[in-house]
Order: sequence, then structure tokens, then C-alpha cells
Amino acid sequence: MKAMIVHAPAALDNLRLEERPDPGGPGVGEVRVRLHGSSLNFHDLGVVTGRMGEADGLIPLADGAGIVEAVGDGVSEFSPGDMVVSCFFPDWQNGAPTIGDFSRTPGDGIDGFAQEYTVRPASAFTHAPKELDAVEAATITTAGLTAWRALVVDGKLKAGDRVLLLGTGGVSIWALQIAKLMGARVAITSSSDEKLERARALGADHVLNYRSQPDWGRAIRDWSNGRGVDHVVEVGGPGTLAQSIEAVRVGGHISLIGVLTGASGEVPTAALMGKQARLQGLIVGSRSEQQDFVRAIEQGKLRPVVDRRFALEDLAEAFRYEMGATHFGKIGVAW
Repeated sequence: MKAMIVHAPAALDNLRLEERPDPGGPGVGEVRVRLHGSSLNFHDLGVVTGRMGEADGLIPLADGAGIVEAVGDGVSEFSPGDMVVSCFFPDWQNGAPTIGDFSRTPGDGIDGFAQEYTVRPASAFTHAPKELDAVEAATITTAGLTAWRALVVDGKLKAGDRVLLLGTGGVSIWALQIAKLMGARVAITSSSDEKLERARALGADHVLNYRSQPDWGRAIRDWSNGRGVDHVVEVGGPGTLAQSIEAVRVGGHISLIGVLTGASGEVPTAALMGKQARLQGLIVGSRSEQQDFVRAIEQGKLRPVVDRRFALEDLAEAFRYEMGATHFGKIGVAW
């Protein structure tokens, strides 16, 4: 079978499409899946460029969706012909988080889904949302579930809440769709007026160009009648956190789910304390939370925004497109 492989030193030029042995049939408790699609994440880019450490011989991509071809003994949840989608933490089935690293995350600690076939425990997948194709379904594994957990599971989002989203990447656009489904009012930032208009077309109630309004935390607080927003989905990290704290209401919730501006930096602790806000780091979610999210997608008839699709053999080009930061929503890979 064909598979994309990361070779050391990790770099986009060292991504190669190669032949790998077919994984064979499923064992007890396993499923064999013919993969058809994936989507790119910032985490994946870190793996293939060496930012996450060397990964010589690894098959990348944390997201994967496809069709079950066969099931092993003891598997009753899936049947041949079912569309399934992978789990970011295959060992985190339910309950509170117990995993704090990526040692068992596909495309990082173990082989990912940039391949034609895979055999894994059935518990490493959930049913895919009905009506979505493989690329669309794959967007829920990392970006979609992160947004769902930030707003619904941990944030306890309710109708009428005000939500601030930073940027127009995969997590933020999924969060926009989820927040509007739940009846929230949404503000979103970008440096591109064109992207802001696209976000408005998806239902954003307030858009803000952070380059023309560098004091955007205060501007967002003004939009919320001086009270501040109930939730912030914070993808920037140290470079944006001070403004997010400015924007959040007293007793509000900031979900720290990205570090696009750096892995460390100053935190305005006095301002955070004064706001009595909850600053919570989180990484994706559990399998049971993904199952809840799938049901919400089906009930709300949500469809992810896929900016562009690439073939598996063009994976390096897809990552270069991601590095250009011109995309809106998710970047897909189909085969």
C-alpha cells in the first residue's frame, strides 16, 4: 500500500510517498479501514518540520476517515461499509483527562493516517457524521473536537453567551459554527478583511481586524456593552493572551488551545486575578466527547469549511499552503 513517510532530518522536502506492507486483516477487537481523507493541523506541521522532534520513518497526520472493510472478533459497534473517523487520543475513552503528551497520538507518537489502509482497535474510531465525506469527517478529530470541548464540554456554553474567537483557522471556524448552533453571539478577529467578511457570512455577529485595531481586547469589551465576553477561544498564546484577558468578563472562561505566538511568555497575572477568570489549557478531547459532537453535527446539519483539498502525493505542497496562512477553515487531503 502507499503511505507518506517522514524522513530525518524532518523537513517538507523529506516527505516521501512509499510502498509499505499491507496491514492485513483485523485481529480480535480491531477494524480494518480503507482510508480516504485527512485534514491538516498545526500539530502535524510541527511533526513534519521537526518542531515536535525527529520522527524518522513515521507516517504523519493525526486525522483520518474512511470505510470499514472488515471487523475482528468481538467488534459489534462497526460493520463493513461504515464510515468512521479517528480519535486524537485513542486511549482516552471517557471521563476526565489523564493524558498529557502525544506518545499515543497518531501521526506523532505512533503512525498516523497518511496511508491507504490501517488496522487498529475499534475503540480508536467513532462513527463519522452522516452526510459528510471523508475529508469533512476528518476535520472533527482535532480541530472540531477541540472547539467542541472548549465551548460546550468545559465552557458550558449556553444560548445568549458572547464568544470571542481569534483568527479564522480550523478551530476558530469550527467554534464559530458550534457557537451559532448553540445560540451564542460571536465576535471573531483576523488581519484579513476578506476573511472577516467570510466569517460574517457564516454568522459572526461582530468582526474585528486586529491590525487596524491593535487594542482589540478593549474593542471587544465595548462590543459586549462593557461587560466582557463569556468565552474566549485563545489560539495565539503569549502574544495575544493579555488582550484576551482584557476582553473576557469577570468570571469568564478562556480556553488556551494554541501557542501560535510562542511556547512561553509573560502572563498578566494581576489582570487575570482581577477578572477572576478561568484560564484553562486543553488538548482535544475524549472518544465519548467526540461521539457527542458527532450527534450535534448531525442534529444541527453542520458542515465544516474546507478551504482546499490536496492529493496524498502532494502532502508537502499542502503543508506549504498551510504555512502561507492564507487558508480559511481547514485544509483537506483526499485519496
